[in-house]
Amino acid sequence: MPFETAPAAGTEPDRERDTAAQTEIAEAARRGAARAGGSGGVGAIGLTAVALALVVAAAVLVALLVGPTRLSLCQVLGAIGRRLTGHGAASWQDTVVVSVRLPRAVVALLVGGGLAVAGAALQGLFRNPLADPGVLGVSSGASLGAVLAISVGLAARAVWSLPVAAFAGAAADALLVFGIAARRGRGRLFSGTLLLVGVAVGALNVSMTTFVLSAALSRYDAGRQIIYWLLGALEARTWDHVWLGAPAILLGAAVIQAHARELDALLLGELGASSVGVDVARVRMRVVLASALVVGASVAVAGPIGFVGLLVPHLIRLGVGAAHRALLPLAFLGGGLFLLVADVIARTLPAREIPVGVVTAAIGAPAFLILLLRRRTAETVS
Repeated sequence: MPFETAPAAGTEPDRERDTAAQTEIAEAARRGAARAGGSGGVGAIGLTAVALALVVAAAVLVALLVGPTRLSLCQVLGAIGRRLTGHGAASWQDTVVVSVRLPRAVVALLVGGGLAVAGAALQGLFRNPLADPGVLGVSSGASLGAVLAISVGLAARAVWSLPVAAFAGAAADALLVFGIAARRGRGRLFSGTLLLVGVAVGALNVSMTTFVLSAALSRYDAGRQIIYWLLGALEARTWDHVWLGAPAILLGAAVIQAHARELDALLLGELGASSVGVDVARVRMRVVLASALVVGASVAVAGPIGFVGLLVPHLIRLGVGAAHRALLPLAFLGGGLFLLVADVIARTLPAREIPVGVVTAAIGAPAFLILLLRRRTAETVS
């Protein structure tokens, strides 16, 4: 993948394509900033945000209606009203809506939004629209922590033990990757070194996860639970998962949003960002660690879910440009909506409920291939 910060290598056409891609992103950022700076641009982006928020609210309502037991709109609204006011006798419908479906929908919104924000931040930081939260190896680190917890029986002791183990694996992986990259990479070489170390550590995590899984397959329950978790799922998510994941996801997303201006400047290159007063090393460290926090917490409560952090920011950027002040919050809404819709599809298919990660891959992979082919065709024509 092309990165300006990687060591010079390859043929002259490769370098020309890299420069063209980076110029395209930077120009999109300038156009997006220009749109956001005018009153008409602010109004258009505001209307887009309101419309997207309304669609998200409608999707949440649909998620509360559908499932193995179909409920009416009056039953759903009545259950929420009784829980908010404390008046009226609770029924089994209240339990289904408030204790089963609503926390599952909230987890989908948080995880989808967090992954999309992290993906948008990393794409801007590395100036590569193909970057996604998995490039740092954090997702595979979280998966390894969770698989170990399931294998040794820790996950069966308390509902919070599996997310905590997954988050610990993600944090350890992020610190390891960042520490090695900081030691071996300097200046313009740091981002490229960070990606290379992330890929290497991620591959090591995958091999260790496979080893643990192969050992656990002799025990049917543990092997089945590991495989299901690795596919990414929202089944049986409770308010405990919401309280475990929400603080880290929202905190990381807020840190990333606070660096929106610096991310815009970095789209012009590290030298260009430095020339306008951006402390590149500090911003890079904060954004990477905040993204690792978001991804680790997301994987901890929902398992590894692909294509959300890769596809959603790409689509939002096509609509509103690459100015991060608008891109990041819209990516959060879009990512939450994408994962929520995928979860509804997973619950309503004729077959037995399937993991939501399978649905996101089935939707995301063809959609992203179409985007790549259209972009390649446009480059060929131009």
